[in-house]
Amino acid sequence: MDTVLTERRGAVLLVTLNRPDKLNSFNEDMHHALAEAIGLAESDTSVRAMILTGAGRAFSAGQDLSARHNPGGAFELDLGDTLNRFYNPLVRRLRALPVPVVVAINGVAAGAGLNVALACDIVIAGRSAIFLEPFANLGLVPDAGGTFTLPRLVGSAKARAMAMLAEKVDADTAERWGLLYRVYDDDELMGEAMKIAERLAALPTVGLSLMKRAFALGESATLDAQLDHERDLQREAGQHPDYQEGVAAFVEKRKPRFIGRG
Repeated sequence: MDTVLTERRGAVLLVTLNRPDKLNSFNEDMHHALAEAIGLAESDTSVRAMILTGAGRAFSAGQDLSARHNPGGAFELDLGDTLNRFYNPLVRRLRALPVPVVVAINGVAAGAGLNVALACDIVIAGRSAIFLEPFANLGLVPDAGGTFTLPRLVGSAKARAMAMLAEKVDADTAERWGLLYRVYDDDELMGEAMKIAERLAALPTVGLSLMKRAFALGESATLDAQLDHERDLQREAGQHPDYQEGVAAFVEKRKPRFIGRG
């Protein structure tokens, strides 16, 4: 069975984590397959938006721990190596992807599964979704960007409590805390994800890519430096034909015809 499924829906690339019997927990095969799927969005300029979701009753339960269990044997696994080879490149590629990524959390999102989801641009969830940082139960540190992203979304107090107490957070609470953009009824989730992705795909996608860069730079820049970043990125955006098309369409009171990546 393919561990990751890809499907084109017009200008949208739908990517589905597909190990439902393991709650879409990550193993090496799924990492490699997901890397290939992201490569499609990177290289195919006809892709203008991407949706990431999970099959079955989970988005992803994080790392598949069954591959880590070695009863009675020497335990010499280097978890840092796993991060270097798989999770860190994955998070960096999602953040740098030149198209917006909508993540539709359809059930459990735990550990690295949650933190990978939070690396996407627009996070939505079904009402039955559950969010969990279980690392404390294993004596580990949140990874895949968790210690970076969580405090910026929910604040230091809630981020530390989520990580240290390893308590489940329901979707409505997650929305109230600012962990995600919006919650939908479960049977509406994928339809709403597609609506959002199609709306993004119809926008000037080069501008959206520059916007992603601006937000990424702003996470570590001073105000003075960020003003300069905005100036430089705005200059680049203003030189793209989509800006002139947007202005012309506004003045002429018509629907714009954006070039985007293609």
